[in-house]
Amino acid sequence: MKLGFVSDSLGGMTFDALLDNAARLGVSGVEVNTGGWSTAPHFDLKTMKASAQARRAFAKAFESRGLQVISLNANGNPLHPTQPEQGDCLRDTIRIAGEMGIKTVCAMSGLPAGREGDLTPNWVVSSWPPETQEILRYQWEEKLLPFWTEIAALSKDCGVERIALELHGNQCVYNVPSLLKLRTAVGPVIGANLDPSHLFWMGADPLGAAEALGEAIYHVHAKDTLLNPPVQATTSLLENGSLMNIPARSWSYITLGFGHGEEWWRQFCYRLKMAGYDDWLSVEHEDVLLNSLEGLEKSIALLKGVMPVAESDYRPQAI
Repeated sequence: MKLGFVSDSLGGMTFDALLDNAARLGVSGVEVNTGGWSTAPHFDLKTMKASAQARRAFAKAFESRGLQVISLNANGNPLHPTQPEQGDCLRDTIRIAGEMGIKTVCAMSGLPAGREGDLTPNWVVSSWPPETQEILRYQWEEKLLPFWTEIAALSKDCGVERIALELHGNQCVYNVPSLLKLRTAVGPVIGANLDPSHLFWMGADPLGAAEALGEAIYHVHAKDTLLNPPVQATTSLLENGSLMNIPARSWSYITLGFGHGEEWWRQFCYRLKMAGYDDWLSVEHEDVLLNSLEGLEKSIALLKGVMPVAESDYRPQAI
């Protein structure tokens, strides 16, 4: 496996400082945010789309430090009913990835409105009342499947081989069945960006998800979640309080090891290997209590201690 982190983890730093710290921390690459819900402080999408020179300079900055561009990440809602720029960001990110020879793009599946003419996304998380089923039919058949069929064709034209969709709340694809449903409909260009932090707060098991996804795992975000039982007991895990008020929340994103310990992360890495995944672990720091650089350092140190790196070579002796 290879270790890196998401560029927005150090979003307050300059581009050069970001890469210098990546080299100092001993990681192998950086996953770069390009837009969507990110201000993309290290990647000017418009400039990168227009200028081959800018793309070459960007790649050279990585190469000069012995780093790789892990992937480009357009982490917005590409099916937002009133923000078409979100979908355009994904399309442009795929085109730029193709120009730069980057084979993996990370994204969200998107979440449309509940019917034509609505202005806000609508996430259905129950089977009742009955109109929920009509909402899901509309979202999948009239919006999601046509959109991703188009994106799959664009990816093929651009030479992008993998679209890694994050299993994320407030998206049509948020768990293993919904990811596999879209993958079956659209084709193997669609795979999972397996981020355990979201599965934790939705009540799923990331270890079981890794086994169920198998070859459909295209990318992994290393991010942890703190579950807060005293609050969860009365609030449930359906939490909509301020992300900044960790003590009042039933769950919060947190530095690796502070939510689930080293033993859990060791098991997670091994389950990924069992599932056939032997690629990038990309740390995503979103802990509002710890300093970003310190939290990233602690997360990287934990993963260095548990992730397999060298190729397996043990075989029982022939006796």
